[in-house]
Amino acid sequence: METSDYPLSEVPNSERKGLLSTSAVLLGFTFFTATMWAGGSLGSAFSFGQLLWVILVGNLLLGAYAAALAYIACKSGLNSVLMGRFCFGEAGSKLSDFVLGFTQIGWYAWGTATIAVVLVKTTGLPESLETPLMVLFGLAFCVTAMIGFRGLDLLSRVAVPAMLLFILISLYTGMVDVGGLSGLAGQTPSESMSFAAAITVVIGTFISGGTQATNWSRFARTPKIAVIATLAAFLVGNGLMVLTGALGAMIYQQADIVDVMLAQGFVVLAVLMLFLNIWTTQDNTIYNFAVAGCNLLRTDKRKVVTVAGAAIGTVLAVGGMYNLLIPFLVLLGTFIPPIGGVIMADFWLNHGGRYPKLADVSLPAFNWIGLASYAIASGMAYFSPVLPPLVGVIAAALCYGILLKLPLASPAPGPAED
Repeated sequence: METSDYPLSEVPNSERKGLLSTSAVLLGFTFFTATMWAGGSLGSAFSFGQLLWVILVGNLLLGAYAAALAYIACKSGLNSVLMGRFCFGEAGSKLSDFVLGFTQIGWYAWGTATIAVVLVKTTGLPESLETPLMVLFGLAFCVTAMIGFRGLDLLSRVAVPAMLLFILISLYTGMVDVGGLSGLAGQTPSESMSFAAAITVVIGTFISGGTQATNWSRFARTPKIAVIATLAAFLVGNGLMVLTGALGAMIYQQADIVDVMLAQGFVVLAVLMLFLNIWTTQDNTIYNFAVAGCNLLRTDKRKVVTVAGAAIGTVLAVGGMYNLLIPFLVLLGTFIPPIGGVIMADFWLNHGGRYPKLADVSLPAFNWIGLASYAIASGMAYFSPVLPPLVGVIAAALCYGILLKLPLASPAPGPAED
């Protein structure tokens, strides 16, 4: 646990990683139970052919957004919260720190509670063990995040292939049970949903993660590696999660892979899948919180912030607050994409595709162009009747470009003061 993972500075070239490491960590992050539940809502509303189009288009848009941020992250060595200093200002960036950090601690509480509740239900343990298990898992899952990228990488190299194998076994069994592709094609939707609403579900479920995937893509050795790894994670990883949830709902009326495996009789595989699925997301989630927390508090004590975040998430889980957080976290999915739009516009339009070193510049307390663009785009996304996440990104970039042309626009950051 000696590495700091550079929470307040650029990742140096000597610490950059190859395609395998970057892809493994990002894939582990996108293997997320809640994504399967979102997929379940799609499986009840579309035929198999329509479903494939929804998944492909939704994840292409989501992957393109995350890959654009990944390119910037690799070029600069910075993650999204550090980029926020340039586009929102030294003090203004605390807005993005809070929004991004809060969503992650909320999902950490949800995951901690979920594994305890499901494990008790699956194994027949006494319900009185739910709270002790939440405490145990809430603190245990943060260990790999405390180690840093290396810990996430080692876990993901074992967990990702195992989960892929379990999912393929389950999908094969499901295809046999439903009568192959012809049987699947014969399934009729029981619910109705528009194509645009379905795309919003696919994008909105993991747009928060896509915005913060820069925490690992900035470690990539080259921009090409960062983009390929990110696209693979969101097209293959997130896409497979949506597809698995949708097919589970179609065939077994169960979206979660653990419930599907139990229905198929794979009890041991279901328990292993539960652990690996939750763990690989939980450690990434609390890592994201720690990075945002370090920037918010301007401290490089990432491990301390990681443990503190895990403790907060565990308290929320034990207190039952995780059930109340979900609607708010989904709502925040509307307000997160504009952050990425402002970052991209600021990087290309204001800095010409190259940030100066953080240590070499003096940034204003508030970048009013960035903050105003974020506020306008968030409002447009919130009231948009179609594709709010996409509207938020595009509106933020356009607003930033327009405001930057005004006579009162802020100048580029100056050199750091001695």
